[in-house]
Amino acid sequence: MQALTLELAGEKIDLPSFPEVAARARKALANDAVEIEDVVRIISAEPALAARLLQLANSAALNSSGRRIADLRQALSRIGFNMARSATIAFAMSQLRRAEAYKGLEQPLDELWQWSAHVAAVSHVIAKRFTRVNADTAMLSGVLHGIGKLYLLTRAARFPRVLEDASTYQRIVEQYHGRVAQAILRNWEMPDEVVEAVVSCEKHDREHEGTTDLTDVLTVGSVLAALGPSPVAEQMLFLGMPAARRMKLDAAGCVVALKESHDEIVSLRQALGT
Repeated sequence: MQALTLELAGEKIDLPSFPEVAARARKALANDAVEIEDVVRIISAEPALAARLLQLANSAALNSSGRRIADLRQALSRIGFNMARSATIAFAMSQLRRAEAYKGLEQPLDELWQWSAHVAAVSHVIAKRFTRVNADTAMLSGVLHGIGKLYLLTRAARFPRVLEDASTYQRIVEQYHGRVAQAILRNWEMPDEVVEAVVSCEKHDREHEGTTDLTDVLTVGSVLAALGPSPVAEQMLFLGMPAARRMKLDAAGCVVALKESHDEIVSLRQALGT
């Protein structure tokens, strides 16, 4: 445990085993001046990633016309760079489940990724239906909200005794996952609002001045996701949270929103690689 703690105390933290093509695409998509042809060339080097972006572009959430496209450039034009960046990061994170270095951790890695994809999809819907927060940014934050826990799980693979002691591992997660997430996202030059949302979304009593922000959306999105695909009004005890009050949510509205958005949520989860 001491060795793991010392490693986590470092300043420069990055997600291990991040595919090179995905890293290059992530950096390119974060550049406002990048040309779409450059992005197409980078992404085309990884056929599985290109297929993931095409799937997203043709998903029920983004293809209201029903007109399917098979060209990567058209796909990028339809979904936009912000959502493409979310899908690229999602692709890279999902690939960790298949890395040889994490053999034996397939189940917890898969569970964490399934959860992140679900929160991302629900947060996208919540932002779009109930707020003025950018829905694509909400999805990106959902994809990233478990990144600190993902990092800790991959690093703990080097320390089997820590993983065997559930209570010890949980204490490490509680102590470090927010700080680790912040370090990784700063290293990736993510916007401040995304970093804040990922770090603070579990603070259910968080108060702030002004209107609903990205952290509120991610907080509500993660709580709603935890209720499952078809929650009933009686389960929605979270409506008293400051974030839910700022959004003026009510139980009936949430039930209707999730029901009407079911196909959209499923398609986004599938496109993110679940």
